[in-house]
Amino acid sequence: MDLRILEIASHTKNNKVIENFTHKSKHKNPLCGDEMEISLVVKDDVVKDMGYQCKSCIYCQASVSLLSRKIKDKNVEEIKSFAISSENLFTDVKTVLEKHWKDFKEILDKKNIARKECLLLPLRTVLKALKT
Repeated sequence: MDLRILEIASHTKNNKVIENFTHKSKHKNPLCGDEMEISLVVKDDVVKDMGYQCKSCIYCQASVSLLSRKIKDKNVEEIKSFAISSENLFTDVKTVLEKHWKDFKEILDKKNIARKECLLLPLRTVLKALKT
């Protein structure tokens, strides 16, 4: 296992319950059973806060930890666009990411293809939350 995954996952500041959320979603990975719940506070189409709880592997925890730090003060449409394009990071499709999202290239990579579903679970959960 990549030590960088452990380091990213260790940032748990946003592993919290948000009571005054405006958007919320739960999602489960049917392959391995990882569970993710994400709560968002969105105001004027900008994410102001994010909290998450998960029962998941270290890959999923690293992805949600990084997402929780990168998502704040970002426009909802920009977040949706990134989440949708992130699927391509596991393929040979050339994907251009804005500078703000480049840290994801470290973990959303072909070297972690076996854990693709775990790594994408937080992004899919956020997309689901933003659709409500």
